Amino acid sequence: MIAEWIRRLRFTGVAEKKTRQLAGAVIGCQAFVLFFFALVAWGLDHSRHPDGGGNATTLLWVGIALAVLCLYSSASMRKPLGIPLGWVLQAATLLTAFIVPSMLVVGLIFLALWITALVQGDKMDELTRNFMREYS
Repeated sequence: MIAEWIRRLRFTGVAEKKTRQLAGAVIGCQAFVLFFFALVAWGLDHSRHPDGGGNATTLLWVGIALAVLCLYSSASMRKPLGIPLGWVLQAATLLTAFIVPSMLVVGLIFLALWITALVQGDKMDELTRNFMREYS
């Protein structure tokens, strides 16, 4: 079963319709979470350094940039860049745990959703192909 999941896992290229839809939905939702991460990181750093000596503004803009990249990746699933950018954003989401430790749980959840979207989307695309071949 694990071997089948690994075989179906996609790292590059353009996926078929259902895979694109599922992966796009996951990464699109991840954009909202990363935007809220940016606000939390900004607030935490601002509260630690009320005199303005921290990196609050930088953290805010980095988080917003990650959210925008998620939206771009979601919109570009029909292009060869969509899926590899999605993988990079999964790693970036996990790395945000160094700033806000609870993001480790969020990052692992979105990584699991991302992998599930790629694997199950591929299964759905295969079933659709088989159905169309058999009944058309």
